[in-house]
Amino acid sequence: MWHHIKSGLAMLTVFTILTGLVYPAVVTGLAQTFFPRQANGSMILHGGKPVGSRLIGQPFSNPKYFWGRLSATSPYPYNAANSGGSNLGPSNPALVAEVTARVHALRAADPANTAPVPVDLATSSGSGLDPDISPAAAYYQAARVARVRHLNIGRVRRLISRHITGRQFGILGEPRVNVLELNLALGALH
Repeated sequence: MWHHIKSGLAMLTVFTILTGLVYPAVVTGLAQTFFPRQANGSMILHGGKPVGSRLIGQPFSNPKYFWGRLSATSPYPYNAANSGGSNLGPSNPALVAEVTARVHALRAADPANTAPVPVDLATSSGSGLDPDISPAAAYYQAARVARVRHLNIGRVRRLISRHITGRQFGILGEPRVNVLELNLALGALH
């Protein structure tokens, strides 16, 4: 019996060292060597200081900035420690109220804009952390941002065009615009 206990403890020790120390150290070393930007959170630097991650949205509500998707995380928006969607169905009154409130906020910020509100500006993403919006959502906001910042609308539209990321490998996903990167570029126009 003692022989089985000793071999069990030896296996526990070996596998604890292998899977708890060696494997994580090797994977971390490889990630830092071959993918340092991604391994460190895909941080966006502005003036040499990190201002956010390319992978996690940030709340923007000032009319002079482009707004991202709604966040369903709690207790505050874009809480990376509590990722998750709202799980509200299309007939749920809470979802209808959320969408209605967002559409009203967008209309109030730009009353002259009578175009249909792109769906990604009125709904939250599945993770609640989406940092991107569709090009249509960015172009929808272009007139408001240009007016508030006293910029030429054509200049703002060209800025949006330069920040559109296409489909991955040409086939996966949809074209998108990173809201934080777009707002930082917008701030650099002045």
